[in-house]
Amino acid sequence: MSPPPTGVAPGRGSAGDPEGFDPAVAAEAEAPASLAALLHRASLGDEGAFSRLYDEAAPLLFALIRRVVRDVALSEEVLQEVFVEIWTHATRFDARRGSAHGWMCTIAHRRAVDTVRASEATRRRDSAEGERILAEQVVDAAEEGVRRVESQRVQTALRSLTAHQAEAIRLAYFGGYSHREVAALLDIPVGTAKTRIRDGMIVLRDRLGVAS
Repeated sequence: MSPPPTGVAPGRGSAGDPEGFDPAVAAEAEAPASLAALLHRASLGDEGAFSRLYDEAAPLLFALIRRVVRDVALSEEVLQEVFVEIWTHATRFDARRGSAHGWMCTIAHRRAVDTVRASEATRRRDSAEGERILAEQVVDAAEEGVRRVESQRVQTALRSLTAHQAEAIRLAYFGGYSHREVAALLDIPVGTAKTRIRDGMIVLRDRLGVAS
């Protein structure tokens, strides 16, 4: 088709001639592109169309997301993720299956719900971990308390031994030495070392209330 003659606008007759003017065509040319048209152009890589699509749809999608997520800052993050998905998967939109508005709202709602579920899962996991750590600390504290009480009881019981018995038992049970090594360290016969340890343990069992 040859270009229109000089001074003739498309859709009109000659300059100044109103004949041939179509108001419907003019209105369509001036009206903003539909969301479906912008989405189609974005699917072809038209960044300008995508920018216009963002301006047109962002307020509505943000309101939808915020109703689900509630947190404003998190809703803004989800909105950006939604438009990344729209840009990436714009070719999947099929106008025969529904409106562009509905397609984008479905993406936004799904993202919002996924975000809420992930946040709740994280909170539950953090809560469970916190409870586990607290329980371990309580158990550790209780065990430490028992150890301290037992240690005090043992120290008190040891004071009821003779000096020789206490010395032999400390070497054997706290020092980890064998009977022969205790005898060598104390410069006494092995039999004597065994006797002191045995007699001392009998006294300790009685003081601590341990059945023999």
